[in-house]
Amino acid sequence: MSDNRWSANRRTFVKTAGAAGVVGLAGCSDGGTSGDSGNSATEVTWVMNPAEEEIDIQVQYQPMFEYLESEADIEIIEQPTASYSGTAQELRRASEGDRVFADTSPGAVAQIPDQLDVTGMRVAYGAEKYFSLITTTADSDIEELADLEGEVFASAAPTSVSGTLFPLYMLSNAGIDIGSAPSGSPEDFELRTSDHSTAREQLIQDDRIAAAGTGAFSTASHVPQEQFDEMSQEFVDISAEYDGAGEDDPELQLLAVSDPIPRAPIVSNAAWEESLKDDIRQLMIDAPQEAFEHDSQADIAEALNIDPEILDMDESELSEDQREDLDLVEAHALWFSGVVEASAEDYDPVAQLGQELGLEWNEL
Repeated sequence: MSDNRWSANRRTFVKTAGAAGVVGLAGCSDGGTSGDSGNSATEVTWVMNPAEEEIDIQVQYQPMFEYLESEADIEIIEQPTASYSGTAQELRRASEGDRVFADTSPGAVAQIPDQLDVTGMRVAYGAEKYFSLITTTADSDIEELADLEGEVFASAAPTSVSGTLFPLYMLSNAGIDIGSAPSGSPEDFELRTSDHSTAREQLIQDDRIAAAGTGAFSTASHVPQEQFDEMSQEFVDISAEYDGAGEDDPELQLLAVSDPIPRAPIVSNAAWEESLKDDIRQLMIDAPQEAFEHDSQADIAEALNIDPEILDMDESELSEDQREDLDLVEAHALWFSGVVEASAEDYDPVAQLGQELGLEWNEL
């Protein structure tokens, strides 16, 4: 695909050292500008919610940002955060003069309903629902959720719907006392929160971790399809991860699959009322497929400072480090393939989950 597929010039890609090095909200009510005296594009801040530690989310989102900038005459100021709660804090701080979009967990809609408007729901290859999984290692003595009493359990961030809240709900339904988790400590087990990929890797590498709760996007590729066939027909029918199930090593053992969860939203700060917000929202909903695709894997490799020559090498020629680099390039493909219309009501099941767990959303 040509580098000139969008009308605007390709953006200069600046990698940051993380949230600590990022300036505050940039959009101002008097019309922000990019800092280039010859460019009057309006600045829109995009707060970027991390899900997996190894992913540079700025690289991952590059194609969609390029599309929006070319179609709306805006400049997107990328603001990565360190956690789900960090994203919620930025939305809480946003005022009428701030032009802010954010990608968030479904839990944010229940957590800060007055501070955000739901722009749309991200869909992955036609799937508007996703799943939470609880897995253990293939050689584990854990055969069912009840066996996790007294064990160490890894999960994603405390407010992650698929990585922590649904796993806690499934454990509770299995008779495990979750105590005041996730804001406090469980009674029947030890909970270690981090992010989806870290929880997965802790399970694989640390014998002290008995099981892990993650989004299916993180662990389904380690679980053979036959296990999903036996446990959840909804996962087989709905999940975008089913086709790739079982493709990665090491193999993990499936302990539980959640009910379908509405996929994560893109949101904006509720106080922003310019027509530009609606224009950008509609651009996302109407966007063509290629707006969510990188030009090539070579572009991703270069953005990650990885030698693109490994993309043309045979599997047998790759060193272990080069295989890891190749996996990293592939992991940076944008995880969603479209945005569909959605409202806060679409996330009522998540709010109801919070009620079942006795959560005080505003305290998370």
